[in-house]
Amino acid sequence: MSKTCLVVDDSSVIRKVSRHILESLGFEVTDAENGEDGLAKCDEAMSDLILLDWNMPVMNGIEFLKALRARPNGDAPKVVFCTTENDVDHIREAMNAGANEYVMKPFDHETLELKLQLVGFE
Repeated sequence: MSKTCLVVDDSSVIRKVSRHILESLGFEVTDAENGEDGLAKCDEAMSDLILLDWNMPVMNGIEFLKALRARPNGDAPKVVFCTTENDVDHIREAMNAGANEYVMKPFDHETLELKLQLVGFE
């Protein structure tokens, strides 16, 4: 069975780059351009992994994460926050809201692969 990933990011470039990396790692990828769209996709089918942007219009990453974790089976996906915010308070807030890991933008294939290994994807 293939691993699934939902990429939630308002940047089409980041979604495209992430999809390319994830597909090369064997993931089946869907994407969403904001948190609201992302939650709708989670309601249709919960992914194994969610790559989540912090700063988005409509619903930001933290709001998405809190709403996701409150849903039935919302604790199942591994969530990796992808963001340009690198101060300790942001990282702590993300982890407290239920993120599993954290990756800085811009990230490359190697960095993302390493983070995915840390959350349990071989």
